[in-house]
Amino acid sequence: MKDFKIEQLYGNVHSIETLGAFDGPGLRYVLFLQGCPMKCKFCHNRDTWGTGTNKLMTVEEVLNDYDRYKAFYKKGGLTVSGGEATLQLEFITELFRQAKEKGIHTCLDTAAPTFTETRIAEFNKLLDYTDLVLLDIKHIDNDIHKWLTGLPNKNILKFSKLLDDRRIPTSIRHILLPDINSQDEYVIKLRTFLDTLSNVVSIEVLPYHTKGITKWEQMGLKYELLETPEPSEELIKHVETILKSNYQYMS
Repeated sequence: MKDFKIEQLYGNVHSIETLGAFDGPGLRYVLFLQGCPMKCKFCHNRDTWGTGTNKLMTVEEVLNDYDRYKAFYKKGGLTVSGGEATLQLEFITELFRQAKEKGIHTCLDTAAPTFTETRIAEFNKLLDYTDLVLLDIKHIDNDIHKWLTGLPNKNILKFSKLLDDRRIPTSIRHILLPDINSQDEYVIKLRTFLDTLSNVVSIEVLPYHTKGITKWEQMGLKYELLETPEPSEELIKHVETILKSNYQYMS
């Protein structure tokens, strides 16, 4: 398939969840966009990486589809996820702009690997129409982050600072991988960084799971983390204690 080049009013859609309960407040319409520049070794949606055309939808088509279920979203709204949503920055900016005109709560689920300081103006335009960001920080150590995801984390951390400067409510999401990012050294370093932010409304520790291995196998791909176990309840609680105890959340 040919690579899909983003057009201003079209999105390359991977899939849609009409009653999402885990991607922002309330029940939500979750739009998963196709394509991701990160290559996370633990990715459970391996089929979202490619940028070949999947299903093209206009902003109008997405919002019309949203309206079919809007009775369920009175305390929820619209979340755009991926793949990596910001790979299609122009599309989601226009989608959120029109969504806000309709009074829809907008949420961006991202790891922000496409952010650079040269694109601040573009990202600021998106944030003008963004009510909440779910920000994935996969590892606080830059070198290990690069090994784990294929990309460094420096621009991701810079994006978190932009969110803080803009006072955009942000929920931090951290996938807990035993013996990769679970060591106290890294968890404490992450907490120290989070303490520099004043816009965080919640911190979520998401336990790594192995359910995505099947997708890799079905695609004929080697899964490198077969020896990585799912975290124990004890480890989850320990990491949550370090990251969340006495944290000063945005009021």
